[in-house]
Amino acid sequence: MGRPVTHKNEDVDRKDRMKPIINHLVQLQELIEARAQQEASLENAQLSQLNEAIQTLTKGLPETISLQFARLQKKGFVGIVPIANGVCTGCGMAIPVSLAHAVRAAEQIYACPNCARLLYSPATALPRRTAAPARRFTEQKVGISRFSSPTLMIPNSAAKTRDELLEEICTKLDAEGFVDDGKKLYVESLRREAIVSTAVDHGLAFPHVRGVEGGGLTLALATSKKGIKFGSPDKKLTRLVFFVVIPTAASAFYLTLLSGLTATFRNKAHSEKILEAETPQQMWKLLSSATRTTIR
Repeated sequence: MGRPVTHKNEDVDRKDRMKPIINHLVQLQELIEARAQQEASLENAQLSQLNEAIQTLTKGLPETISLQFARLQKKGFVGIVPIANGVCTGCGMAIPVSLAHAVRAAEQIYACPNCARLLYSPATALPRRTAAPARRFTEQKVGISRFSSPTLMIPNSAAKTRDELLEEICTKLDAEGFVDDGKKLYVESLRREAIVSTAVDHGLAFPHVRGVEGGGLTLALATSKKGIKFGSPDKKLTRLVFFVVIPTAASAFYLTLLSGLTATFRNKAHSEKILEAETPQQMWKLLSSATRTTIR
């Protein structure tokens, strides 16, 4: 069984004590990931509030667990990851059944015996469909086509609010067979937006949901000619919305994809062209062409 991460003054009621600590770690990880996204997508990111929240949560952890989490972060790892179908989603290793049961019991915090990431069992999971449609990423596997598809393009959405647009995108991902439950995906996307808005300047937004296991990183794109209030730091309307579904193992690469998309569509010419597209096929062609050199 994987090595438990414990701290001093253990008491009898471990489960009641450990579950809040696990939730604490997951919240801390979300804030760290939100900060990384801000750094990757904003030219002048305002990070003071995020840094303050991260420091507060870090100070609230037991020392041993805090040190273990910090060591993983220094290695560039996601510090705490969920298990899914008996697998550590950080490294992809199948863990012993006994360890999986122990992680679910949450009486202690256990580390993966392969990658040393801390493990937890999510209350709700967002798996992919087990039978993937044949059309998924089978024709081309270069550039943006590794992560998206013409079927995930939504030209000039009629949505009037951020929430309406997020729901439309999540419904599309479900209908096209890229996720198992669009409604749950939508709820999780709203929860992520509540941490800090994923909108950036230049009319762009990058909403996303992490921990959707069973497939690769997946991108959907919706446009809005009129624009939508999305919480952009420059207070302007958002017109291009890139929604990304992220399995845990792809968390680091997501930032690379984000940087490439940001660099591409801060160029007004690229944004304006894709906004004029009237069909998913036109959008796909323009997206593929614009990102040819920025996303490899």
